[in-house]
Amino acid sequence: MSCNPGLGVPRRVGASPHRRLRRRCCSPTSPSVSIHWNSTTRCRTVRRSGDVVELREVLQALRASWWLVVAGALVGALAALGVSLLQTPLYSSQTQLFVSATDTVTTSDAFQGSQLSAQRVASYANLLTGKRLAGLVIKDLGVSETPSQLASQITATAVTDTVLLDVTVTDPSPDQAQRIARSVGDQFSELISELENPGGADSVSPVRVRVTDQASLPTSPSSPKTPRNVALGLLVGLLLGAAGAIARVRLDRTVKDAEDASDLAGGPVIGVILRDDDLASNHTIERNSLSRTAEGYRQLRTNLQFLNVDEPPKVIMVSSAVPSEGKTTLAVNLALSLAEAGRTVTVIEADLRRPRVTRYLGMVGGVGLTNILTGSAGLEDVIQPYGDGGLSVIAAGPTPPNPSELLSSSHMFSLIDDLRQKNDFVLLDAPPLLPVADSSGLAVLVDGVVLSLRYGSTTKEQLAQTHATLERVGAKTLGVVLNIVPPKAEVTSAYGYGYNYGYDPDPAAPKTS
Repeated sequence: MSCNPGLGVPRRVGASPHRRLRRRCCSPTSPSVSIHWNSTTRCRTVRRSGDVVELREVLQALRASWWLVVAGALVGALAALGVSLLQTPLYSSQTQLFVSATDTVTTSDAFQGSQLSAQRVASYANLLTGKRLAGLVIKDLGVSETPSQLASQITATAVTDTVLLDVTVTDPSPDQAQRIARSVGDQFSELISELENPGGADSVSPVRVRVTDQASLPTSPSSPKTPRNVALGLLVGLLLGAAGAIARVRLDRTVKDAEDASDLAGGPVIGVILRDDDLASNHTIERNSLSRTAEGYRQLRTNLQFLNVDEPPKVIMVSSAVPSEGKTTLAVNLALSLAEAGRTVTVIEADLRRPRVTRYLGMVGGVGLTNILTGSAGLEDVIQPYGDGGLSVIAAGPTPPNPSELLSSSHMFSLIDDLRQKNDFVLLDAPPLLPVADSSGLAVLVDGVVLSLRYGSTTKEQLAQTHATLERVGAKTLGVVLNIVPPKAEVTSAYGYGYNYGYDPDPAAPKTS
């Protein structure tokens, strides 16, 4: 198998079988190419990507942050309703004016008069909203507004391809709106006669303006249009909420997708552990439990045993990028699950700074690993059996001043080699990889590393940096476990296992209402 030269270059050949498998993989040479891990071939496949947001991503974002969309719609509707209620209701009264020529004896005169009327209509629309007409209306009605204020209440529109003028008067009072609209029609007719007849009474105005539709009394406010405003506010809020939901997902740098986790960690997602309140308080699952969390650990156990059939990993370090990622709970319950399947397992409390294994299992933690590494005690003196199965525990022991040196020492290598011969699996609960260097030296002594990744907490940068740390020391990443996943989150492992398969009820069992 060879790489596509347009997409990448061959990766370097390592010493381990894992790296020999990866020698046929390619590294990206273009920023538009992304690498994706294949759990079967242990190679990463190349896929081109752009900045275009796919419909699937948009739907996932809206589904994940549906509450933000609903909140945006509600806020928009309530804001529009509030603004509408605070506005003063206005009433509109309409009247219509007809412009015609006065002297149309012959057909030619009628045609010329029609052209004259059409030419005048556009100018008359401006006169209707002018201060001169407003002054005449004020004088006629005796209202207190200034000409500028009254002119702002009048709108006039010339009806296209006609000699009609539509006039609308808006006022807080429906009666006043009607009075002003009727006065506008009367006063405008007189104003046009005066303007078009500069010669006085001896001459005849060529244009005449008549009122065709008298202003009526408005019965309902013309503004604010509360239903329309609420609908628009709802729509705008809905769009803003959707945009916020999409932006929230796009700007979220935490890992929530199995594919992203696999890409960044350089290994497949081998397990999905759901968030469990009982597990958070007790830290261990009950034996033969049928809960979804217990089933997740059993699936992890199965996946771990079949990662490499020819050379299955026996000594496994469980770690995380940063603290509070659930690594110790993962190590403890994975060990219990393996022991439940009849495997002999030893758990080493290798987190010498913050040991938690013995506390979670309710065991004594006085002496342990540090005593073995410093030569003050033997393995048989500190190893503790747990329960009635094949699980044993080596506590951390006294806190040393130099944990990094102890964990990467030759004594640690000898201890691991000894436990490898006596157990089916050896699990090491190691410190987080990024804050301290303890786990970096320990990672090269084991068969592989399982990373605990907390859903929605571990960032993509932290996971990528963790992968780079392991690659720098030549450690092998067996896989990633998505930990503390909300039950409603749509996440599946790289093996495609979901949680929709339940137990078939006993047909002989009595039915309950």
